[in-house]
This record gives sequence, structure tokens and C-alpha cells, in this order.
Amino acid sequence: MGGNEVVVSLDIGTSKVRAIIGEVSNGSINIIGVGTAESEGIRKGSIVDIDQTVQSIKNAIEHAERMVDIQINEVFVGISGNHISLLSSHGVVAVSNEDREIGEDDIERVLQASRVIALPPEREIIGVVAKQFVVDGLNEIHDPRGMIGVRLEVEATIITGAKTAIHNLKRVVEKADLRINGLVLMSLAAGNLSLSKDEKTIGTVLVDIGAGSTTIAVFEHGTLMATSTLPIGGDLITSDISIGLHTQMEHAERVKLKFGCSQGELAARDQVFKVPRIGSNSDKEYSQVDLTGIIEPRVQEMFQLIRTEVYHMGYGNAPGGYVLTGGTVSMPGLLATAQKELGTSVRVGSPDFIGVRDPSYTSGVGIISHIVKSHKNRSHSQPQGKTVVKKATAEKSSWFEKFKNWISEYI
Repeated sequence: MGGNEVVVSLDIGTSKVRAIIGEVSNGSINIIGVGTAESEGIRKGSIVDIDQTVQSIKNAIEHAERMVDIQINEVFVGISGNHISLLSSHGVVAVSNEDREIGEDDIERVLQASRVIALPPEREIIGVVAKQFVVDGLNEIHDPRGMIGVRLEVEATIITGAKTAIHNLKRVVEKADLRINGLVLMSLAAGNLSLSKDEKTIGTVLVDIGAGSTTIAVFEHGTLMATSTLPIGGDLITSDISIGLHTQMEHAERVKLKFGCSQGELAARDQVFKVPRIGSNSDKEYSQVDLTGIIEPRVQEMFQLIRTEVYHMGYGNAPGGYVLTGGTVSMPGLLATAQKELGTSVRVGSPDFIGVRDPSYTSGVGIISHIVKSHKNRSHSQPQGKTVVKKATAEKSSWFEKFKNWISEYI
């Protein structure tokens, strides 16, 4: 690798669009830039207005470019939503090398074989996650490279999504004058970043609470086992505040971010604020206690719904407990409320990188981490060019293009 390379992720959320720039040197990641823009055209995680979403993406990209002084041409895009589903699949190939040593080509062929499944015409494969490999009947192998064998099998999870949602997502990114290197399931990327190896092995539930939706992902035996999306999030809290205080949504969002608290014991009666009321020319004063009285019941209900959904998924007794991430979980008192309602161990997960140590950046940083780790296992690919070019520097081949070739072929 001739110098540091740059990977850019794009997280298109209901409230914010985030472009995160990661500089990769010898496998280590440094987050060097973040571009954020208000998200327009997204409702409950789904695109409802193409043009507004395109403009939001452009604003986020321009913000990131100005911060680091680079030109962004290509991105990895996070995908999520209630249209995502997981299917189990099995692939089998014969080891191709004469000496029967399993190489990267064999692994790619067996993963490709696992993708040969019958899908409805409205569904499309987004990616493949290997749960385990089997070499000549020996199972529970996570990395068969270098092993000797004749028959290579894989037990895999196929990630699929609705063609309409996938194509609309691709369209808004391409209309923003960007090229998509690949789509990455955000719950998978966030889980690989936020969860420890032990947590992913024994069984842990990752809950990403965004503005418009909440994504639940269950990890067990070291891999993603199930995922679900609920149409609840921080916007519901904002809506409740708007109704309870008789004020506009923008004022409700402002007081939620500044004074919001989801636990009555933490609310201060002397913490007061004023908001303009709908249908009145005068502002009205409220205390944090008044605000918490609106927020707390809604947050309790959200975690009750999350717990019920996890039980319906069949993982109600996850030994690893819950890990919360997403912008909404930063609210004071929310963690304590979650622990009470979920009745098990709960912690907040966030990236451990300078400048992005906040739960709202977990998915975006997770995409970069996922790409870098995936590349380490596919370093044999041939370079073709450079994805993101720093201004006033010459183009050169990069490991990033090596992985792009692989992902464009198989995803």
C-alpha cells in the first residue's frame, strides 16, 4: 500500500445524513472528517422525496469535503429498513488447487455458490455472511484459508432487500454525483463495531434507535442471526412534546435536545425554558419536570415494544443483554429506563475514535470498519485505481480498489 488511503461511508438517516471519512494506514483507521446535513425527504427510514434526499446527500458530502480538503467521488452506503430479511443458505465446491490447499478463490466460489437460491422477483441479494465453513466434514471453521481439503462447504446467511427500496437508495446517491462501491447492512456493520467477540458469541441484542425507526439485530455464535425494524424512534418523542406543549415540531425538537430527560428522578424543577405556543403570540414557560412527564412514558413504551419484538424473534433470553446505539440513546436517563424495562444488562455502544465518540456515529463508522476488515481477508484482488483522490495529488492504485472489485462482483 503506497501511503494512506481514504474510505468514505454514507449513512442516510431520518434526521441526519452523515458522510464519514476514514483514513486507513496499515489496517488502522483514523476518522479524519465528518459531514452532516439535515435529512429531508426521509420518513421512518424510507425515501419519500428523491430530490430533497439528493440535496441532503450533497450537503453532507460538501461539508465533509471542506473539512478535509478532498474530493469525494465514491462511497459505501449503509442500508437498513423493514424490507431487509435474512435467509439461511448452503454452498459446496471442490477445492481447486492441485495441492488441495484452500485459497481465497475457493472461499469466493463457495460463497458465490451459497447465493444460488430462489428469490421472489421483487427481492434482491444485498450480501452474504458466512456463519461457518466445513472442510471435508469438519465444521465450525471460521477461516479455512491454508487448510488442506477436497470439499469446502459454507453455512451462510443471505441478506436480501426489496428491489424498490434498494434501487431508490442507489438512485438518490447516483443523482448526487457519487458512485456506489457497495451497500452495507448497517446493523451488521454497527454490531461488528460495537460488540465484543464474546458478546457476539454468547448472544447479544443490538438496538439502534434512530429518529424514525429502531433496528434490532441479534448476534449469536459470532454472527448476525436475525434482524427486525420497528417504526418507532426519537421523532415520536418530539411529536409527543409538540402535542403536550402545544408548540411546533421544530421547537419541540430543540427543547428535547437541550432539556430532554427520560427519568423523573433526574429532572430539575428549576431548569426552565420557554416555547412559543401554537395559536398564541406569547411564549409559555415550562420546567424540565414538565418535559420529563411527557418523555418518560413514551420511552418506557418504546422499550416495552423492543422487548416484545425480541421475544417474538425468539431471542428473549439473550445472555449478553442489550447494547444500545443511535442518536436517541444519548438522552439523559434513557439507559436507566432501558435497564428497568428490559430487565437485563444494558449498555450504550459508540465508536472509540476521536471526533465521533457518540452513538449517532456508530453505523457510519461501522461501515468503514467493516470494509477494512473485509479487505484484510481478500488482499489477493488486483488493484484498478483510486477511489477518493486527495486534491493536488496523483492518482494511484489502492487496496480499496481491490476490495471494490470483489464487492462489485459478488454484492
